[in-house]
Amino acid sequence: MGGGQQQLQQLSQELQAIDEEIEELEGDIEELEDEKDEIDEAVEAIETLETGSTVQVPLGGGAYLRAEVQDIDEVIVGLGGNYAAEQEQDDAIDALRTKQDVIDERISELEGEVGDLEDESSELEQQAQQMQQQMQQQQMQQMQQQQQSDDDE
Repeated sequence: MGGGQQQLQQLSQELQAIDEEIEELEGDIEELEDEKDEIDEAVEAIETLETGSTVQVPLGGGAYLRAEVQDIDEVIVGLGGNYAAEQEQDDAIDALRTKQDVIDERISELEGEVGDLEDESSELEQQAQQMQQQMQQQQMQQMQQQQQSDDDE
């Protein structure tokens, strides 16, 4: 295997690694988008439910209980790190919207990383194409030289 062939293989391995990284980041972005949707649903529920409303409470494992909302003005919001705080309806909505802003920032960061990786990937692809063309030209020249030496004999 010539030096060119080896470099090409190295480039294709780098490209594969970048593709895998992009896929992983896109998976993370998708999870964050899902989290944002869940927050939207929570906000909508807080805004539309009233004290005395009946709700289904998930118990886990796909099991639910029917429960009555005792006080819509007491919403318990997770603060992260296993901490939660009881907040009034409006404050709870603000806290959830703040969470969404943080998620948006994270999504932007990840999208930026994906963009950088895509740029790097297309640069490497161009390099690989140039190398392939050079190798083809060299092969052509070798074949022409071979024919000339055959013709000279």
